[in-house]
Amino acid sequence: MTYCVAIRLAQGLVFASDTRTNAGVDHVATFRKMRVFEKPGQARMVLLSSGNLATSQSVASLLELSCRHHEPARNLLQVASLYDAAAMVGATLREVVARDADPASTIDFSSHFLLGGQVEGEAMRLFHIYPQGNFIEASRDTPYFQIGEAKYGKPILDRVLDYDTPLAQAIQCALISLDSTMRSNLSVGAPIDLVWLRPDDAAPLAPVRLAEKDPYFSVLRQAWSKGLREVFATLPAPDWPL
Repeated sequence: MTYCVAIRLAQGLVFASDTRTNAGVDHVATFRKMRVFEKPGQARMVLLSSGNLATSQSVASLLELSCRHHEPARNLLQVASLYDAAAMVGATLREVVARDADPASTIDFSSHFLLGGQVEGEAMRLFHIYPQGNFIEASRDTPYFQIGEAKYGKPILDRVLDYDTPLAQAIQCALISLDSTMRSNLSVGAPIDLVWLRPDDAAPLAPVRLAEKDPYFSVLRQAWSKGLREVFATLPAPDWPL
């Protein structure tokens, strides 16, 4: 399993993903689920994936190869809009599933993707691409998307985030969302990949990898746990007989 979250804000975009995959307790491994596509002055994009690892790796590899060899049919860095990029990811996903999936097999070949970034001439955008290849876009009312093991990290996002949340707080929120998921589900685990984008920023994207005992991540998760316990201790007791 995996957990990825992407957040669209007035101040930019935040992406975070774990790196654990498992196919049973005897097959636990670490795989990167975040990929960066960028062309200075033209396009900057981040792609997160969950689901069948073979499918998501094939999709990402085809997209990366097309960018490297300047193939227009699948080149994310030559699109006119991020909508076109999302459609390109969806089409590639359908292609890979049609090629690899066996109708007689019980294996689930599906994958989800989150694609966000900025193409020259338009604002930052964020899309959730479904296994069928169709997609939806984040909005002011729905400023974040999750894929993978989403339920444990959702409450903090719902309580804290909105479109005007400062970028630094959104990064904290994404990391706490991941920590909450890691505490409740062993199939999600460190290291964590994290990257953020500011609008119209020409600086190269620089993803950060946080290990399980990264100093900042450790302080953040300890402070969050302590704060929850302290707030819980102040809650009023029930007023009915016990």
